Amino acid sequence: MDQGGPPMLDDRVLDEVTDRVADAFDAPTAAVFAEAMQRTLRDAVVLEPDGTAFVLTGDIPAMWLRDSAAQIRPYLALLDADPRVGDVVAALVRRQSAQILQDPYANAFNRTPDGAGHQADRTAMTPGVWERKYEVDSLAFPLQLAHQLWLATGRTDHLDETFRGAAEAVLATLRTEQDHDARSDYRFERDDCPPTDTLVRDGQGSPVAVTGMTWSAFRPSDDACVYHYNVPGNLFAAASLRDLADLARGPLADPGLAARAVELAAELDDAIRRHGVVDHPEHGPIFAYEVDGLGHRLLMDDSNMPSLLSLPLTGGVALDDPLYVATRRFIFSDDNPTYVRGATGDGLGSPHTPPRYVWPISAAVRGLTSTDTAQKRALVASMLATNAARGRMCESFHVDHPEQFTREWFSWADSMFCELVLDVVGYRVPGTATTRFTHAA
Repeated sequence: MDQGGPPMLDDRVLDEVTDRVADAFDAPTAAVFAEAMQRTLRDAVVLEPDGTAFVLTGDIPAMWLRDSAAQIRPYLALLDADPRVGDVVAALVRRQSAQILQDPYANAFNRTPDGAGHQADRTAMTPGVWERKYEVDSLAFPLQLAHQLWLATGRTDHLDETFRGAAEAVLATLRTEQDHDARSDYRFERDDCPPTDTLVRDGQGSPVAVTGMTWSAFRPSDDACVYHYNVPGNLFAAASLRDLADLARGPLADPGLAARAVELAAELDDAIRRHGVVDHPEHGPIFAYEVDGLGHRLLMDDSNMPSLLSLPLTGGVALDDPLYVATRRFIFSDDNPTYVRGATGDGLGSPHTPPRYVWPISAAVRGLTSTDTAQKRALVASMLATNAARGRMCESFHVDHPEQFTREWFSWADSMFCELVLDVVGYRVPGTATTRFTHAA
């Protein structure tokens, strides 16, 4: 795709896919889908002269490692139809690799080192970093994306020395944060903010025991963890390390890196089974959302990925894994404090947004992890009905009054809507466990 202008899908490919969407749904759904697919490439992706891609999250002029990978997910389903899409994905992986090397603890970056963003935070900020909230998923998403591109196309030009260096930085950081109090220098404090935007104990976070899990300061919502072992984040880290091992055994030709990645993934998996699974009186054994290794656990789910709901997409957990099946029952029950019912239906909210606000992202994830085609189609219709007035997916909306919403342009939500639509019409994102029925332990 030409660096002289915004990357765009091939017109013939977009027309063909949009026609399939119109046949499967209707013309309004197809129109919203087509515009969202072009809007992300046109308005969010910036191809740079150095061969990288900077991806704006939407209405904030910064790039999140997590969001950027998720924003590009639906295009992975079209790699066979439009091979040029792979150039954008490869460019994004190169940028993410450089950003991880710049600071593996940062979650969001500036396009240039201009000092924009949260420079007043009490942490080791640099001018190229927009925000330095350490989140485990920020390191997992780029590894998954790099593996998905290779898995789908066999291309390896994104697996350069910068990627290799970033992979080593990911391993080192996850290892360090297995014993946060003793080994980590990371601290984070923000003044004049809600409690969810800063860490207690002089920026160290609430106490944890050493469990074998890896510590996270913040959730995928950018809210501070209550207990700092985020279970879906740890499962995603383990899955992405297995992806890295696959790359290391293959195109990277580095058996040592593969062995270290597999070893750490196994440690995380084992620790999750010992500390991150609880016996719920109504639902039986389920995954907790957060634990601290000291006996405290938080039973809920959040609307952002990685979530407990998204484990077949991010955590290598099969749809019929008994722990996932039981956890999913819990998620869509009144026992989950973020589950909401209202005039527009039911869905998942988040402590990040006001009470009774549900998220299109979680609706898309619900559909993508469902085996019921009718439910997938109903969720597409619901997402369209509650966002049709805007013509794009917002961050969240009031379940009784969808005209009340947060963040009109949230590019990640657009992409998740598109991924679900593509899934219904037969285009699938590679490298997920949604079609596998053996738990990756």
